[in-house]
Amino acid sequence: MRQIQLIETILYVNDQQASADFYTKLFRQNPDLNVPGMTEFKLAENYKLGLMPNEGIAKILLDKTPHPDQGNEIPRCELYFYVENIELEFDNAIKMGAKLISEIEDKDWGDKVCYFADIDGHIIAFAEKLNNK
Repeated sequence: MRQIQLIETILYVNDQQASADFYTKLFRQNPDLNVPGMTEFKLAENYKLGLMPNEGIAKILLDKTPHPDQGNEIPRCELYFYVENIELEFDNAIKMGAKLISEIEDKDWGDKVCYFADIDGHIIAFAEKLNNK
């Protein structure tokens, strides 16, 4: 039996609805959950991406850490997605207005990758294994 059953990455965001709209366009799917305080996208059988407003997590963290607002527009994480068609994902991200960081490039670790930033500065990478083509 595996200890971890499901992985959910939760991004702290400045504007939950604006981020939900951004990721709806980026993933070309509606969220599976979108209620005040949490938006979730089920992206794979055992993976969800969550969006939580900075103010919501600040209430949980209290004064134990810096307020999440202090990190707005600063890259705080990277979401690295292996995809079936990197060109499709690249074109979609460009069309929907994601901030381009790096065009599709072959990397020495064996992936073809492109990078974007979301509206809060989180980095999003779309990748394919080079040996798949």
